[in-house]
Amino acid sequence: MNILLVDDDRDSRAGVADFLCEMGHHVTECGNGEEALGFLARGHFPMVLSDIKMPKMSGLDFLRQVAQTPLKSNTNVVLFTGHGDMETAISALRAGAYDYLLKPINIEELAVITERIAEHQALIEENTVLTKHFQEKLQDETEATRRELVQLKKTLAQSIGMAGIGFFSQEMIRLVDQAHKYHTDRTIPVLIQGETGSGKEVIARIIHYGGINEMLPFVDINCAALTPSLFESELFGYEAGAFTGGLAKGQRGKFDLAQGGTIFLDEVAEIPLELQGKLLRVMQEREYYRVGGLKKVKVDVRVICATNVDLKSRVEEGKFREDLYYRLKIGYMQLPPLRERVADILPLAKLFLDKFAKEKGKGFKRIGTAAAKLLENYPWPGNVRELRNAIEWAVFMYNDETLQSSHLGLLTPENTMLTPSQNTIGQQLNPKEFTLPKEPFSLEEYMNRIIVKALEMHGGNRTKTARYLDISRRVLYGRMQKL
Repeated sequence: MNILLVDDDRDSRAGVADFLCEMGHHVTECGNGEEALGFLARGHFPMVLSDIKMPKMSGLDFLRQVAQTPLKSNTNVVLFTGHGDMETAISALRAGAYDYLLKPINIEELAVITERIAEHQALIEENTVLTKHFQEKLQDETEATRRELVQLKKTLAQSIGMAGIGFFSQEMIRLVDQAHKYHTDRTIPVLIQGETGSGKEVIARIIHYGGINEMLPFVDINCAALTPSLFESELFGYEAGAFTGGLAKGQRGKFDLAQGGTIFLDEVAEIPLELQGKLLRVMQEREYYRVGGLKKVKVDVRVICATNVDLKSRVEEGKFREDLYYRLKIGYMQLPPLRERVADILPLAKLFLDKFAKEKGKGFKRIGTAAAKLLENYPWPGNVRELRNAIEWAVFMYNDETLQSSHLGLLTPENTMLTPSQNTIGQQLNPKEFTLPKEPFSLEEYMNRIIVKALEMHGGNRTKTARYLDISRRVLYGRMQKL
């Protein structure tokens, strides 16, 4: 241990120094306080031994100088004082001295104090090392936890359908901000209106999750996929023996599953008129009966609805209850179609391109000029969903660094169902008279294009589209799921 010995008496100083050296310590000697402060400024001395009575600067003044130096907070100062001068010794302890020794110095007492200080300094050093290692370990663990949290959030975002979402136009950014505001109040029902594929369910999930910070249930129902006979039992559940073919123990409904969270009613316009009153009553009274039940069930559920038709027109036609319409419209959001927010097209396309290139191990990194022009000029009747599918198809079919217009065959006139060369645009399809191309073609692709064009023709209304194509809504919904 480095020890600084301060004493104006050279003989006394030499005797103490010899003893400390024999104990194995390294001793630096000086004759006054000013000289000692110079040594302390240049090096570290865990222990300082100083006489109190010295010329120019007393031992107490020297002690106070040392105590005021922040870097010397771990230096232990022991003062020498004469017999009968206990007041001075007490003053020394109050000033911050580690201990004091009476002159003439007792060698055994000096040895005990020195060893005690050596142990104290060893503990300080060990604590410093442990603290440093603890901070380093804490930093490493914090960084590891942060990385793990980021990965968990990514996984969670994927599992709840919130991954790979981007909003770039000012209108969509405004709508997302509005969705976050709706998230803060679960008592407000929200009606989201927009064309098929415009992102209504994504907005509904943002309202529910508020990003990805909500762990309560999100239960979605496609109202068009339910028959009127099953709608009530699906929504509210049923008791044992409520009807033939039901489960022996009954079954919980979607409102039961969504307790404390959100129920998302997609295509709410397709709810049968005779059942709309029951939905209104649940929203107003916050309770309901299960099918065949006699006991009311309390409900704590946020209701979010979506539709691709004009509900106001449905009200005027007498196909949707006016009171339910205004109840749902307390929170209202109108999503513009993709063709009206051109600023979103290329950023979304790049987002999808990066996503599918990574998933499928392809080399796509950018979108070419001609491809970008084609993407921006295409009307996108299927909105964001169609854009996503077009990019996924291109990445699946090709492998390049730049996405070219030739990779987007699904969007070019040559691959549409009705081409100029066939002179059939705007004409009625005749199932008995049509011409097949000489080259092989994908029947699935043509069927998909027919469905997209039929939906576009009817403004996204699935009921009218199904009637137009002479298929059931369930079949149409199945085809759209494949799209």
